[in-house]
Amino acid sequence: QLQLVESGGGLVQPGGSLRLSCAASGITLDYYAIGWFRQAPGKEREEISCINISGGSTNYADSVKDRFTISRDNAKNTVYLQMNSLKPEDTAVYYCAATRDYYCSDYPGVYDYDYWGQGTQVTVSS
Repeated sequence: QLQLVESGGGLVQPGGSLRLSCAASGITLDYYAIGWFRQAPGKEREEISCINISGGSTNYADSVKDRFTISRDNAKNTVYLQMNSLKPEDTAVYYCAATRDYYCSDYPGVYDYDYWGQGTQVTVSS
């Protein structure tokens, strides 16, 4: 029953906002750094954000910097991604992932993460 589950995706107009949630069961996110990834059809998976165990250090890809904000609520065992000023280019499946061995400052890659969610679809279109 170890699981990460993303939710909050959907269809929004350009310029709109969504908040994605990554809820954990079977693990306690207190002990993990969390990354958000996205993958559009025909493209490679892209890491867009990372938040440390403490929540005090975060990373953002240039493509989402100043528009997306990552946060965590360890009491709820949940990590969030607030997405503002959405663009059609943001259309993708969004995944969260957890790593127990790395800090965000290590810039962990795809294979450094221990747990993955199944993804939630975000579509930005008029």
